[in-house]
Amino acid sequence: MSPRLPIRRAEDDPRLVDLYSKGLTGPSGDPLNIFGVLGNHPDMLKRWLVFATHVLSKNSLSARDRELLILRTGWNCRSVYEWGQHVVIARQCDITDAEIEAVKSGAEATSWSSHDRLLMTAADELHLHQSLSEHTWNALTDVYDTEQVLDLIATVGNYHLVAMFLNSTGVPLDAGVPDEPRLRRD
Repeated sequence: MSPRLPIRRAEDDPRLVDLYSKGLTGPSGDPLNIFGVLGNHPDMLKRWLVFATHVLSKNSLSARDRELLILRTGWNCRSVYEWGQHVVIARQCDITDAEIEAVKSGAEATSWSSHDRLLMTAADELHLHQSLSEHTWNALTDVYDTEQVLDLIATVGNYHLVAMFLNSTGVPLDAGVPDEPRLRRD
């Protein structure tokens, strides 16, 4: 899909200067493409970032668990950008390339630990049913406290929203982010 909205820079709107100064840029200093596209609505971007920051860097899940959930959600939503960005982040969280490949098969991959399989199941149930089954809820509450279960739901939910933004607006991949052609819709 061709990009549907321009990537906005800080000089395009004074409201973006402060937003982009909070780490929304890549190595070049330009905003990452997702933020440049969402910069078409600076007020929404500002408010969404509060929640998104919690989900990405302040939630109670381990970085590994969070990234496995995000990868599975990106795969389920066929979001090339979300998948590629989080492959890079997952590798920084010591998730192996074999595990990243296994995410594509979800809970069916035989290589998962019971904990990781539970994460895949939770992400799939939330994607397919917008709810956790009684069995999955009970399994999650056996290993996580209430805040962690809520953060798990928020992580999958937020990245569904992100995938909707990315897929609908055709945000192009940033430089150095791996492409996954099997997710492409065009």
